[in-house]
Amino acid sequence: MPLTQKRKNYILPLLVYFALMLVFPAQAISDEDMPWSNVSIEAYSRVYPRLTKALSRKKFALGNPIFIRIFKQTNELEVWLGTNNNRYELFKTYIICYRSGSLGPKTTEGDRQSPEGFYRIGADQMNPWSKYHLAFNLGYPNEYDLLHQRTGSGIMIHGRCSSVGCYAMTDYFMDEIYSLADAALAHGQITFQVHIFPFRLTDKNLTNYKTSRWLPFWENLKQGYDFFERNRIPPQVTVEDGRYLFSMQDKISFAYYSESPRSATSYLGK
Repeated sequence: MPLTQKRKNYILPLLVYFALMLVFPAQAISDEDMPWSNVSIEAYSRVYPRLTKALSRKKFALGNPIFIRIFKQTNELEVWLGTNNNRYELFKTYIICYRSGSLGPKTTEGDRQSPEGFYRIGADQMNPWSKYHLAFNLGYPNEYDLLHQRTGSGIMIHGRCSSVGCYAMTDYFMDEIYSLADAALAHGQITFQVHIFPFRLTDKNLTNYKTSRWLPFWENLKQGYDFFERNRIPPQVTVEDGRYLFSMQDKISFAYYSESPRSATSYLGK
């Protein structure tokens, strides 16, 4: 895996990283599966003290499964973490530093819109070499977007507080979000979901947009929103007949994560 060429003084982080792979090959970051750079290793080191304290206060641990929701109207990014009772609980709400466009989905390359919908992120979408500090690719356009002939690419959640079409965070917040996502993937979560909504899709809020061209789309998104509100488990999301469908995931178990999950973050921070 190539390293970023923009940073110096990377020998110590590399030594620590390879030591982790030798000692904890099953639980720590895999060189083949998890991308990394000096920037992501330094981020781990910075966030470890404050992040582990915040996690401990809410009975979470670094490496717990992660789920993210975004609400465009209020510029909020929620990080939810899996618990021992197989449900997710809210860990923290971050303020989005910058996004472009208005309420409504992204439809066309160059329209300066940030997408709305249901997206899934795996290890191959993590980008520790991003010119926007740290980033992960949302996977836009997804199956639904493609079916509706929506175009565009390279839509990320990233740092640097500057973007067109992405969701940009401060580097301080992105260090935490990236580290939480990276640790969850390193501990066995295959992918994590990101649900993006125009606003909180309550019945009351939707009545304010009865004349919007996007009302039918938002009513479909509301079904996924309501599913998580009821169950506190991200749904299995599929696409059929041009609509999102939502069902309970076949297998829900966080037992693997509950036994004191640890990642590169915990060792680098000591």
